[in-house]
Amino acid sequence: MFSFEDYRKIIDIIKSTGRYMGYKEALGSDKFILMRHDVEYSVERAYALAKVEESMDFTSSYFFQWTNNSYNILSRKNMEMVKDMHERGHVIGLHYALNGMTDMEQIRRQIVKEMNILGEMFGFKVDIFSIHRPSKDVLRENIKIQSILNAYQDDFFTFAENVTEDTPVAVKYMSDANHIWRYGYPDEKNICENDKVQILTHPFAWTKKGGDNFDNYKMLVTEKTEELIQSIDNECKDFGEYKEWFLENAVLHE
Repeated sequence: MFSFEDYRKIIDIIKSTGRYMGYKEALGSDKFILMRHDVEYSVERAYALAKVEESMDFTSSYFFQWTNNSYNILSRKNMEMVKDMHERGHVIGLHYALNGMTDMEQIRRQIVKEMNILGEMFGFKVDIFSIHRPSKDVLRENIKIQSILNAYQDDFFTFAENVTEDTPVAVKYMSDANHIWRYGYPDEKNICENDKVQILTHPFAWTKKGGDNFDNYKMLVTEKTEELIQSIDNECKDFGEYKEWFLENAVLHE
């Protein structure tokens, strides 16, 4: 599970329907399939998944966090990857973290502020967002902001209390949260038998070979540890003599 080959099979099914489109195209459409990626922990893994999509002549929507301790979206390396994804046709949006905020008007203002900052820094318009771990109150609110799209607004997502895989909804929503497919697996039946579909993946969960949650987490920690060591070395040479030791001993090898 969660290998690039598994992902390619999902894309093949989506493309066979002829109903795949972006959020702007889907607005007001009677039938659509949306593919969205909320980027946690690793821009590199999002970039790798985008490369898989490119190999299949497929583009989708990637949402990046602004307030995140796992990656700096404005680092030179990350900005170059995100800009490259945008230039190759992927839609770039904001993955907004509530960070404890509950006042809906404040949330609206903060979303606009963060989108404007990202747009200014990247040099292209950012006009779509998704919410990181949205509360039921936020989903009920059905946030709509002029000239901005919300991946969870009722045009693309159906909110229901205590929803299960079998709950009747206008939009079939499937998510790979916590390395488990929730509300159904995006197989041919679930994709083709629903007029409106939104699929959410988290790129950190997907690798070339795939694996279970533990193996994926171990690999991710290794990648982030190596990234930290390389970043420290690139910033200054205060620890240069120790770099190789840490690469050999502080990384979780197989």
